Amino acid sequence: MRLKEKVAIITGAGQGIGQATAIKFAREGARVALCDINRSAVDATVETIVANGGQALGFVVDVTDKASIARMVEGVMGAWGRIDTLVNNAGIVQDAQFRKMTDEQFERVIDVNLKGVYNVTKAVVDIMLEQNSGCILNASSIVGLYGNFGQTNYAATKFGVIGMVKTWARELGRKGIRANAICPGFISTPILTAMPDKIVRMMEEKVPLGRLGKPEEIANTYAWLASDEASYINGAVIEVSGGVTI
Repeated sequence: MRLKEKVAIITGAGQGIGQATAIKFAREGARVALCDINRSAVDATVETIVANGGQALGFVVDVTDKASIARMVEGVMGAWGRIDTLVNNAGIVQDAQFRKMTDEQFERVIDVNLKGVYNVTKAVVDIMLEQNSGCILNASSIVGLYGNFGQTNYAATKFGVIGMVKTWARELGRKGIRANAICPGFISTPILTAMPDKIVRMMEEKVPLGRLGKPEEIANTYAWLASDEASYINGAVIEVSGGVTI
């Protein structure tokens, strides 16, 4: 098990990629702190992990609320005494063409997807520095590399978390802390359930592999980056998209 005894915090772990990542990390031997605003979703995933022999704790965390983050970090340290990996996965979309986008839509996405990453990382970095070890993984997107129609706010945040990773890799690398980002492409998550079948088929047709990605395929990449197998990977931005941007 490549993550045996490591302690990982995963935000947005109630569904989709975050949920798959929590399950994967636990399967690889990690002790996992699942964070989400949805208590029932967190509890259900914790139950699944524990029922399969894993170790997990659930926390209600709003990444825009520093108090809820602090309570979670205190709980993790009280239970396990260290933090090895942070997966900044929590994120939202509020799409609109730029000229129709409201200030509220822009600011809400910035608050969750960009400032939320700052908030949670700020809350754990001193612990990692004291350990002289750690791994920070940010969820970016192919939209953070190439932009996308109707996603000025989302693209700004996903560009931004790449900038954070590049900076942290420089600042924290000599302290034993690695920082990397993953840029998923079109992934089959609950977000797509609201989309018409025609749009989903168009998305599939754009991918050279001919299908959408699975949350587990992103989770596998996170698990590898968090493991000692990726010990020399720092400041990387890895696209996991089936080749959709070729």
